[in-house]
Amino acid sequence: MFKNISAVTLLLAILFTAGNLHGKSVFISGYARNYTGMLLNDSREYSIIQNTFDLKFEHSRNRVAFKANPYFYQYFDKDLKIGLREAYLDILFDKMDIRVGKQQIIWGKADGVFITDIISPKNLSEFLLSDFDEIRMGVTALKADYYLGDNAFELVWIPIFTPTQMPEENSIWFRTPAFPIMPVFDYSQKDVTASLENSELFGKFSAMTSLIDFEIMAGYVWDDDPTMHIQKTIDPATQQLSGITLLPQHHRLSIAGGSFSTTVGAFVLRGEGAYYSGKYFQTGNPTVTDGITDKNYLHYLFGVDFNIGDIRISSQFIQQAVLDYDDQIVNDEFENMATILLSKTFLRETLKLDLFSYAGFNNEDALIRPKLTYDFTDGFQLLLGANIFTGDEGRFGQYDNNDMLYFKVKYSF
Repeated sequence: MFKNISAVTLLLAILFTAGNLHGKSVFISGYARNYTGMLLNDSREYSIIQNTFDLKFEHSRNRVAFKANPYFYQYFDKDLKIGLREAYLDILFDKMDIRVGKQQIIWGKADGVFITDIISPKNLSEFLLSDFDEIRMGVTALKADYYLGDNAFELVWIPIFTPTQMPEENSIWFRTPAFPIMPVFDYSQKDVTASLENSELFGKFSAMTSLIDFEIMAGYVWDDDPTMHIQKTIDPATQQLSGITLLPQHHRLSIAGGSFSTTVGAFVLRGEGAYYSGKYFQTGNPTVTDGITDKNYLHYLFGVDFNIGDIRISSQFIQQAVLDYDDQIVNDEFENMATILLSKTFLRETLKLDLFSYAGFNNEDALIRPKLTYDFTDGFQLLLGANIFTGDEGRFGQYDNNDMLYFKVKYSF
């Protein structure tokens, strides 16, 4: 109860402050949204009922600016969640910009796939179903951009590591790795100590030419996704397996990669790739460094965007390749996936139909996401969609029982 009272008090304080600042050149925007989803299995249970209030405050004066983006999520079965997606200051110079504070940083050319776009960790509490500006979490960072004509150099320093937010154990999106007996989790080694030695560093060079736009990047980072170290307990009397403990840990990675886009006639060609050094993979043999082994791997894609009449089409082929492959690794040596987006507008662009799909080739699974959006009036939007999972296993097939229909009502201001 007191949490809710405190949250309401904070909300009223923000609105009161916003009202007083509005006349002082503070730009205020945001939205209110209801998001209701229902599972299509026999239970017909609600997958989510979420009321959202999202605010953005922006102000600039001379060579400085700030932005703050608080948000409120209210659920029918959880406590009110209050967060701060971004809160940063900009300092602007003739050829350089500096941004310090909590911020979302987006790199690369991929749609719906994270290859070089790894600075902002992911919120996967609802798998990949949230809007991408909500999936990407803000990180406290110092970002500096130096401009030289049509070229730019960007340096990002992150003093405190922020991991991927995984689904809660009681969530329909939580999955426990398959073992002969139910494992238990030990989170004692999951945290990364906040220190200068444990900070992350990224660098990027980008260029825009008349023929091609491209980026080259590198980073010394922590893997946002934890590696599950395995400890097995053997009963000394029977010599049988009596317990399994999973210890999530984050490990260092070195990464180098880049992306490009170019126009060839009516087609936009895109590509993105990265080389990861020191990535840990699960093995089927627990004697190999407690069930894990580190390998280098490649992650890359090629995409094409074009129109057929008034239908927009965007497709991508994505591959992950484990180098110096070991047959004991649980992952396949090559994992192949594709995405496709079809989009068309109707009724003078007030009605929009989208169909976005992921397709995994290795496990013959997929996530199919049709969506119909209607702009009822300026700032007021109605959305009806579905999330359909196919297959029996794999990244998408494991959620075959989570097919859902959802409805959103959103008012933006």
